[in-house]
Amino acid sequence: MAGRGPAPKDPARRARRNPDPAPQTILRFEQAEPPDLPDCPGEEDWPQRTREWWLMWRASPQAEHFSSTDWDFLLDTALIHARLWTGESSAAAELRLRVAKFGATPEDRSRLRMQFAQADEADAQRPAREQTARDRYASLRVISPGDAANT
Repeated sequence: MAGRGPAPKDPARRARRNPDPAPQTILRFEQAEPPDLPDCPGEEDWPQRTREWWLMWRASPQAEHFSSTDWDFLLDTALIHARLWTGESSAAAELRLRVAKFGATPEDRSRLRMQFAQADEADAQRPAREQTARDRYASLRVISPGDAANT
């Protein structure tokens, strides 16, 4: 997987504070409604598995953050998915790369710094520990070899 590498370091933690060579462009986000899967190009219909795959993406938590260009890219990805499910195994690598951009697997979501809100809620509901390790072992002391014979 060429081109990945480690994530960039947080600018606040960098040793050198050189400004970025190109300024960042801030875009206005406009959420797009998930489109229906259009008619399949060609003479055949979409494979059933691709229709299910499309519905899964429409209902996914990530979908609320998709813009119109994201849905267009995902539509092109549906064509690759259909090729894979009609027996063209050479489409698998491209499909894997494309769905990774949307956070398809736990690893992809981690790399994209996505986290489900449920995890935060579960952490907040977890009861606090009654006693810390420092509290449990604070009274312990080191016994030197000469002191051990006297005990």
